[in-house]
Amino acid sequence: MKTEKEKFLAGEPYQIMDPELAADETRSRRLCKILNELDDAAISEKDKVIRQLFGSVGKDPYIQPNFRCDFGYNIHVGDNFLCNYDNVILDIAPVTIGDHCLMAPHAQIYAAYHPYDPTQRANFIGLGKPVTIGDNVWIGANAVILPGVTLGNNVIVGANSTVTKSFGDNVIIAGSPAKVLRKNMPKN
Repeated sequence: MKTEKEKFLAGEPYQIMDPELAADETRSRRLCKILNELDDAAISEKDKVIRQLFGSVGKDPYIQPNFRCDFGYNIHVGDNFLCNYDNVILDIAPVTIGDHCLMAPHAQIYAAYHPYDPTQRANFIGLGKPVTIGDNVWIGANAVILPGVTLGNNVIVGANSTVTKSFGDNVIIAGSPAKVLRKNMPKN
């Protein structure tokens, strides 16, 4: 029989009140607190904490306070990841972010959700769907990326948008729900 953490890691419904997962969340909160309290000049210390918190990290990550996440170890970021003030990543399922990505203030990525069945919700069953963000993506202020979304390369997400479905490369999306405003052809 699988443990709740094994179910969680396999992407299956799991008990969110499981003690082992609760301990993992406590570890994540402690690391987030340390990260958020470090001075901007403490570059190497910040880098070390980010690498302890996240599952994998490219070169030169930069995260402003107050960053929050559930577990951290399900977050994978590429080179030059920039996370501005007051961002949240709920990493119940893997959250993979490519190179040169920017998250504006209050941007949020949610790989977590709950069952439609009220009985399962009442029994604290959790679910997750991976979120994948390509290279050179800019997520605008207060934007929300929902579970299961994939964004291609060179995507711009407008401020205050809610991204409920996946989009391919080279587009500017905005709205609630987000839709394509125009093709964004990058300059070489």
